[in-house]
Amino acid sequence: MQINFRMILLVYLVGTLHCSSCFRSKASIPRIAKYFGTKGRYEDVNPHLLEDILAVNTSILQPPFSQCRPIHLTAIIRHGTRYPTRAIFKHMQDMYNMVKSATPDKENWVCEIQTQWKMWYSDDMDGRLARKGVDDHKHLAVRLSKLFPTLLSEENLRGGLVKFISSSKHRCLNSTLSFMAGLTEQWGIQDQTFDYEVNDALMKYFVHCTKFVEDVIGNPSALSQVDKFKEGPEMKSVREKIANQLRVPYKNITADMADAAMNLCAYELAIKTVNSPWCQSLDEVDAKIVEYANDLRQFWKRGYGHDINSKSSCILFHDVFSRLDKAANENTSGQQVTEAVTIQVGHGETLLPLYTLMGFFKDDEPLTSSNYASQHQRSFRPSLVLPYAANLLLALYDCGEGNLRLQPLINEKPVSFPGLTESQRAPMPLYEDVKKHYKELIQGCDFETECELFNRRDQVLIKEAL
Repeated sequence: MQINFRMILLVYLVGTLHCSSCFRSKASIPRIAKYFGTKGRYEDVNPHLLEDILAVNTSILQPPFSQCRPIHLTAIIRHGTRYPTRAIFKHMQDMYNMVKSATPDKENWVCEIQTQWKMWYSDDMDGRLARKGVDDHKHLAVRLSKLFPTLLSEENLRGGLVKFISSSKHRCLNSTLSFMAGLTEQWGIQDQTFDYEVNDALMKYFVHCTKFVEDVIGNPSALSQVDKFKEGPEMKSVREKIANQLRVPYKNITADMADAAMNLCAYELAIKTVNSPWCQSLDEVDAKIVEYANDLRQFWKRGYGHDINSKSSCILFHDVFSRLDKAANENTSGQQVTEAVTIQVGHGETLLPLYTLMGFFKDDEPLTSSNYASQHQRSFRPSLVLPYAANLLLALYDCGEGNLRLQPLINEKPVSFPGLTESQRAPMPLYEDVKKHYKELIQGCDFETECELFNRRDQVLIKEAL
């Protein structure tokens, strides 16, 4: 698709600036910001960016030999900071109405919201990319071009060696445009436009997986652990504290309203860089409980809770390794690598099942409604791994004489592939060792089989015929 993305992005921003013009250059960061889950800021996961948003430490990449050179980079990226969806907005509006009608209390956050704070969210924002989300991807583009200067370069971009793929969702399309703009503005490119591909089969694979849609999304019992926790003693204590502050009956405050209070704080920080009075509605103890409720939902809906959650990402997993193989084969045969960089922009729901399939962030014990107290040190914490603009980077290196190595990075930080031995993974694993480790997934993990696309479709046809 040939695009003039400067014009599209300009038109888009004109439509959103009126909603996000109240920026403050610096604001104190709420103590509960570390518990925002998938609504957290990228720079709160990478605090050094708070001082310099374009800061890059190239020394984090430690190839084992001096002759190692990167030959391909795949980047799978979540969209940037967005406005709340209509469903989230509804709960936020309910919470705001409850506070507005509460008995005034001059000593706490309630009075400040009642007298000074105005509801500035509206239905038409419905998950759209905020101006901050535009900057998220512009800045990420610049940082990645500094981290991999020989791959994400002006020459490669102009030469068609950088490929862009996006989900069809507006916030993903505009994040893709923003990433492109970050590169072209950095290099002053004004004489050339670039293509991107919309591919929902890859970037929104989860909506095409029949078994996942029916057994998880459309099955209320799939999230029973979440429902139990919402009715459990930990969440009850949060609801009681909020009810006491508002001087309303406990039954008036639902678990969704407690979550809405945290969202009101999170969105104000992410979109407007404001430490909102809503951030005082929960202390750190409360925030950890609300975060765990959200983590439970992610665990059972997108993570290790159900096998189909991860298997739904088989199609993206195979796409990643086919690109790596193609680059490896072209390089080994002495050809130019025809796709130096692949930028793929999707959703948190795109990344989390893939992380799960590959074994990242797996704890010894599954998250349940009854083991909150023992899960404080859990690895599965979307607050730390799935902020806006979260990313999985896979950098393929040629270290000479057929010695290919693969470095994974999550949110621009080097990580190790789970399950590799110490000798295999340090300091950068051989590509063949990684492929051997994931052999069963590479040879199997068939999307159509796992998702039962044909079997269930045939069943429907049989029923219709009868």
